[in-house]
Amino acid sequence: MIALESDRLVFRFPEVHEDARCSLGFQRTLRIPDDGKDYPLPPGLGRFPLRHLDDYARRLPEGWLRRGGAIFPMHRAEATWIDFNCGYRDYPCAVKVATGKICAVTGDPWANRLNTDPQDYLALPDQPWLDGYCVEKGVIRQFVAMPLGEGYTAEEQLTGAAQHGGLQIFVCPMKRERYEALKARRDEALADLEPVEGPLDSLSDMGLAPGGRMKQEIYDDPHGLDAWDQRRARRCFVTVANSAQWLEIAGERPPTQPPGAKDYTEAGLPWFDYYGGDRKARSGAPELAGLASIAAVAKGKDEAGVPENESVDASRIVRLRAADANRVREYRVDG
Repeated sequence: MIALESDRLVFRFPEVHEDARCSLGFQRTLRIPDDGKDYPLPPGLGRFPLRHLDDYARRLPEGWLRRGGAIFPMHRAEATWIDFNCGYRDYPCAVKVATGKICAVTGDPWANRLNTDPQDYLALPDQPWLDGYCVEKGVIRQFVAMPLGEGYTAEEQLTGAAQHGGLQIFVCPMKRERYEALKARRDEALADLEPVEGPLDSLSDMGLAPGGRMKQEIYDDPHGLDAWDQRRARRCFVTVANSAQWLEIAGERPPTQPPGAKDYTEAGLPWFDYYGGDRKARSGAPELAGLASIAAVAKGKDEAGVPENESVDASRIVRLRAADANRVREYRVDG
C-alpha cells in the first residue's frame, strides 16, 4: 500500500508485518553554494506539498499519467533533500532512489531490484536523509531542480537523453523473520535502560541536477541483501513540476523560494553535522563523481547558471546524533 499523508509518501507492508512501514518527505532547503567547498548539512524548512498525480488527470499529458504516482512543485534552481522515517517501531526498509532513472547512489541505470556490487540502496533507519548524489566517500552533490533539455540534469549527462525527469522510489521491507530476530535483540538490549522523558500537452519535465558539495555519508547495509523481502517491494514515481506548472495544475501557488544560504548565514542560523556512530560509509560512485555541476555546465554554455552562488561562512554548526535525526534538522524560518 502506498499513500500520501501530511505531504509524506507512506509505504506500508501489512502482508509482511504489522510494523512494516516507512515514509519520506521532500524538504525545502537552502541551495548551498556551488564553489568547490564541502558544506555542512543545510536545514529543512518544511516539506513541499505532495499530491496524487491522478487528482489532476484532466490537465496532464498522457506521458505523465502513464507513470502515475505523486507530484510536487519546485522552482528552477531550488534544492531539496529527502527525509526518511520508519515509524516508532523503526522497522528496517531498503530504499532505492533514482532521478531520471539514474541511481543517486551509484549512477547506474535504473533496475527494479536491489544490488550489492555496488550497493545501490539506502538501509533505513540507519540512513536518516539523502541530500544528493554520492560522489565521494562522505560527500554528496546537492539535489537541485533544473529543466530537462538544457544539459544540466544527471540523467542528461549520463544517458545523453532528456527523457524521464522526476524521481523513482523503490522500497523493500525487511523479511518478517529477520525483523523478529532483530527486535528480540533490541528488546533484550533495552531491558536494562532507564526510561527517558521526552490538459497541458506543452508541459515540460523537471529533473534533478548536481549542485554544491555537502558533507554526508551514505552507509553500508549492516543486514545484507538477504534481509530484504524484494518480492514485496513497491515502487512510486514522483514528478517534479515547476512553479508555473503547479499553479496551472493544482490551482495553488507553490511555496516561495527559501532564503539564500548567504541570508540564512548572516541571520546567525545554524547548519548541521551528523554523527552516525560506528556505521561504515560507502565510497562515492565514479559515474557520479564525473558529473559536471550546474555551475560548470553553465560556464561551458556561457550562461548565468544559478543565482546567489557566492561562498558563505557556515561556521555555526549544530552536531546531531542518530537519536536526533528525525526531529532536529527541520528548522523553520520566516519567508
